[in-house]
Amino acid sequence: MAEKIEWRSAKLRSVRDLTPDIRLFEIEPSGDFVVPTPGSHINVTVQVGGRADARSYSIVGACTDGLYRIAVKLLGDSRGGSAYMWSLAPGANLTISTPGNHFYLSRGRPEYILLAGGIGITPIYTMALALAETGADFRLLYSCRRRQDLALGDELRERIGDRLHLFVDEEGGRVDLQAEIARLAPGGELYVCGPIGLLEAAKRVWQESGRPVDQLRFETFGNSGRFASQPFAVKIPRLGKVVEVPQNQTMLDALEAAGVGMIYDCRRGECGLCALHILEVDGIVDHRDVFFSDEEKAENRKLCTCVSRVAGGSITIDTADRAA
Repeated sequence: MAEKIEWRSAKLRSVRDLTPDIRLFEIEPSGDFVVPTPGSHINVTVQVGGRADARSYSIVGACTDGLYRIAVKLLGDSRGGSAYMWSLAPGANLTISTPGNHFYLSRGRPEYILLAGGIGITPIYTMALALAETGADFRLLYSCRRRQDLALGDELRERIGDRLHLFVDEEGGRVDLQAEIARLAPGGELYVCGPIGLLEAAKRVWQESGRPVDQLRFETFGNSGRFASQPFAVKIPRLGKVVEVPQNQTMLDALEAAGVGMIYDCRRGECGLCALHILEVDGIVDHRDVFFSDEEKAENRKLCTCVSRVAGGSITIDTADRAA
């Protein structure tokens, strides 16, 4: 069960490199322009391995001029969507969706913390501009590995000034999540987008603080595992199948391609609908979801097939065969 979206044709108007591996795309859609809300994304049809697929990209900025802007990080171990996007030149024809939003920004809160890691700055950037426009009390904590990886840093400094706080790993910069959350006003909210390690750390510290669960909001991207993506095998004894999962394909996609009936929705490791029972694993399960708790991940009873993988071996699972 995929997200219900409206597709339309579009044209790539321009591209601009924000960092050595992050590129900004300006896209003009056909038909009536749907103005996005902060935290929105669009889906873009890409070609991967000779077949059509779709990727979801956060919208950058308010986009009130009739153009959608997205930033795409070129990933060596991705399924190929980023490489396809980077191959496009201005004038290219695209098929995109109208904006959707799984990462809503609440209004009227006493204070906000916006926490971004790496390419996770894309939705956070838009939220920061929206909050600044309304005079809200917020601070943006932006972490990256190297200073050259700071995308949109200059734009943010110009627009929000000293509400931007930069943390560069190679320069010893680290976000003190415990201290930041401790000084957040009661009723304040934390918005997080970045690698899975950052999300898990934020969830853990937030829980330890005793603050309400619904005042922590987060966005995920499923390529942020603890291990580099590599091929692995999925064994399904009850169906008599062994499915090979290539480096650039998700377990969910590989199972579907092999005729295994699957249930799914978000394809982002958030809803848990695609989770399957683990019978045995030879290697390490790289849990990349935000659906299961740290304790559940440690138990290794289930994994979300849309984002999680196996490092250094194979996995044996059980699943109902829903193929027609």
